[in-house]
Amino acid sequence: MGDIRFPDVTQLAIPFFVAAMLLELAVIRYFRRRGDYETRDTLTSLLMGTGNVVSGILLGFIAFGVLMWAWQFRLFDLGTSWPVIVLCFILDDLRYYWYHRIAHRSRWVWAEHVTHHSSQHYNLSTALRQSWTGTLTGMFILRIPLALLGFHPLLLAFVGGLNLVYQFWIHTEAIGRMWKPIELIFNTPSHHRVHHATNPRYLDANFAGTLIVWDRMFGTFVPELDEDLPRYGIVRNIGTFNPIRVAFHEWIDMFKDAFQPGLSLRQRIGYLFAPPGWSHDGSRLNSAELKAEYVGLHPETAGTPGLPASGSAVAASARGLTAAE
Repeated sequence: MGDIRFPDVTQLAIPFFVAAMLLELAVIRYFRRRGDYETRDTLTSLLMGTGNVVSGILLGFIAFGVLMWAWQFRLFDLGTSWPVIVLCFILDDLRYYWYHRIAHRSRWVWAEHVTHHSSQHYNLSTALRQSWTGTLTGMFILRIPLALLGFHPLLLAFVGGLNLVYQFWIHTEAIGRMWKPIELIFNTPSHHRVHHATNPRYLDANFAGTLIVWDRMFGTFVPELDEDLPRYGIVRNIGTFNPIRVAFHEWIDMFKDAFQPGLSLRQRIGYLFAPPGWSHDGSRLNSAELKAEYVGLHPETAGTPGLPASGSAVAASARGLTAAE
């Protein structure tokens, strides 16, 4: 790499973030487009974004150090030509898809990612509501294969920043569906509204960062339906604007669950790493059970996008007739 440096694109984009939020607010207020801002909610999102930057400064050396260690054992040194940068961006976007999917399927990672879903509003400020504890999950190891292939850690950080900047603009209700080829290939506001929704059909869907093709390929794509407009937040909203609570509430709840008395080792591990909503006694519902329960209550929706063909078996479990484990 020599003395080659990459710009910090997220820092450079800050003026764009501010201008875009002001523009979105004007469009909502004066042109009656969908969306809303709530002062306390927006302030919390801004504080969470600031905390994310601080945690990156304090803890970023951990992930970078691990990737630099892995770089020693690289198979190739692919350099930094434009084709390499493009290829790195695409492969890192695939890596992001799997990180994001894991974040919704393992409580250990959900504990940090839930921060981003905690707002019941959906606007550009929500994009800035980021975790303070991402490094603690250890998911930066998903980039090790890319470093071993020959993509330098500095390049990985650069394309990761580009991915995050892209994802900023899709956090809005002011933009409806876009030109079909764009909707087919790229993550858009419509696709990402689905991801942030708590409607049963939309749970665990549309994990893409930039390219929605990953969701289409791996069977996690669900379209936004006009007859079922997204409702935002998390299944059990935390009801606070306190950034400390927003940042750490799921970690606290997770460890309380895992260390309650009378559990087996397997059950304790389940509370740490099983999907959110898992419980040792079946008293809670995970996303699959919530979908099935919804179909059981609304059988006319069976087999429609995002919902199972039948809800009876798992709906019985949701009513407590069988264990959720």
